Amino acid sequence: MIRVQAEDFDLGREMAALTAGNHRIGGLCVFVGLVRDMASGEGIAAMTLEHYPGMTEKMLAKIEAEAKDRWPLEASLIIHRYGRLEPGDQIVLVATASPHREAAFEACHFLIDWLKTQAPFWKLEDKGSGAAWVEARDSDDAAAQRWRKEAPIKDR
Repeated sequence: MIRVQAEDFDLGREMAALTAGNHRIGGLCVFVGLVRDMASGEGIAAMTLEHYPGMTEKMLAKIEAEAKDRWPLEASLIIHRYGRLEPGDQIVLVATASPHREAAFEACHFLIDWLKTQAPFWKLEDKGSGAAWVEARDSDDAAAQRWRKEAPIKDR
């Protein structure tokens, strides 16, 4: 399941809904990304996330489908927020559920790495020195590289 929304989410409620009634689930892995108050040694007052509606959901669906092709998942959930967020606010939730913990861990890690490099979100950080768009980082690309089979996810 994929949701792109401005509203915050309740982690406990989301996990209860994801696993409700499914007793085949033996492992649940959850990642929640938060807005930090520092970047590159500068304080951050806020971060604004923008996206292209329609295109964003389509790419997230492809990323999720790729995870389901690679691992035996019983369920998965991606929630990504947009709009103005402040330090401590939740940005993203990625959860994977599988009969076994290793698949849940690997699929969750894959989804996080692919979201950072493939999902069409743009981040504007409001720092003391002014606002600046966040550039792609080589470290994120390197992390995602380990999951590549032959090529990045493309339109299928």
